[in-house]
This record gives sequence, C-alpha cells and structure tokens, in this order.
Amino acid sequence: MKKITLPLVALLILAACDNKPSQEKTENTKPDSTQNATAITNPNVTEWMSWEAGVDVAAVTDTSFKTPNVIVHVARMVNTPVGNAASGMILYQPDAKQQPVAMGFVSTNKTVGAYFGPKIFAGTPFEKAPVLDATITIKQDNKTATAKVVTGGHVFEVEMTDLGKPYLIDRKPSAMPPFYQQGVEMNAGTVKLKVDGKEVKLILPPKGISGGPAAVVSPNGVYAR
Repeated sequence: MKKITLPLVALLILAACDNKPSQEKTENTKPDSTQNATAITNPNVTEWMSWEAGVDVAAVTDTSFKTPNVIVHVARMVNTPVGNAASGMILYQPDAKQQPVAMGFVSTNKTVGAYFGPKIFAGTPFEKAPVLDATITIKQDNKTATAKVVTGGHVFEVEMTDLGKPYLIDRKPSAMPPFYQQGVEMNAGTVKLKVDGKEVKLILPPKGISGGPAAVVSPNGVYAR
C-alpha cells in the first residue's frame, strides 16, 4: 500500500469535536441552524459541490482518542464544476502510533476527487490529502442507509438505522469547515461499521467534522465557498 505522508496530527486539527465521547446511541435531536443569522444574504461563491444520498460518520474507536480516527463521508453522486461521480473521504487509523490504514478523498473519477482538496477544503489539512481510486455503493431510504467503499485493498461498510426525521441545515463557514453548508439531514440512531468484514466498535462524539451530528444520512446538500 502506498505510504501516506500527510501527518495525522495536521489531519486531525480539522475534526473540531468535543473531547467527551457520547454513547453509541445518538439522540435524534435537531441541530441549531439559526446561528449567524446576520450572515450576508445570497453570498457570491466560486467553488461548490452538491450531492445526493450521502452517508456520513465521524467516530472514535477508543476513549483515548480525542478526535475522530474513523471518518466515512461519502455520497452516491457528487456534482462539481469539473464533473460528477460517487465520491467522498475516508480516514481509518485504528492505531495512533501507525500510519492510517486508509486516508484521503475517494472517488470513482480522479478528476472529481482531485477537486475537493484544493477547492472545497483549501486552507485546511485536507487541502493536500491524496486521492484514492474507489468503488462506492450506497443504498438509502427513509429508515436505513448503507454505504460500501472499496479502496486501497480494504472494504469499509457502514449501516445506519433508526433514522430521525429530516431537517434542513444552513451552517455558515468557520475555521473548520470553511464553507457554507445547506441541505437535508437525518440523524442516525444506530451506526455499525465493518472493515474487511470485521465489525468495529464505534463511539460517536457530540459533533462530526461538518459541525453537525457525528452520524447522519444526508439525502441531498451542497458545500460552497
């Protein structure tokens, strides 16, 4: 497997999660979307990506981790100015003393995958993250969602059940993430992850890398900056 050179310490700066992990079962509470109500109406943007059928989880595998060492953030279709493809990002580092098993943007189209770092995540540790070839399969309805990502010789499978009611998000840019976020989300009540066929126990922190819940299904949405 190609050695990943991006320092993990820099990578984890982006995960602005609280230090105290929550129970494995998340509450279906609606995040506050009323903050920064004085933001400019209809701001101009130069970069954007939209998606449909998104499955997002940012978690830890041990309470000793203060920021996520597991990220599966993928969508069945992602649209960008340079093309469209199933895409997202992956981080899996079960051992803090070792290089991640997998880390980077994943896509079925390298041109699309290469857009995310320098355009959407510019100015963050993900700006220079590698782009990995992947196959991505996502199934989603109002009750469950599954995502299967095959990349770098490994298979990541996420299953989300007990989905909450859909709600609208409108998050303004911050230090991380530095882009506008709009779309629809559903909180995941139960989240399971398998890596190479073996179940991995997850602990969900209060917030994920997007500033919202750590485990959500997102039927549609947009990032823009």
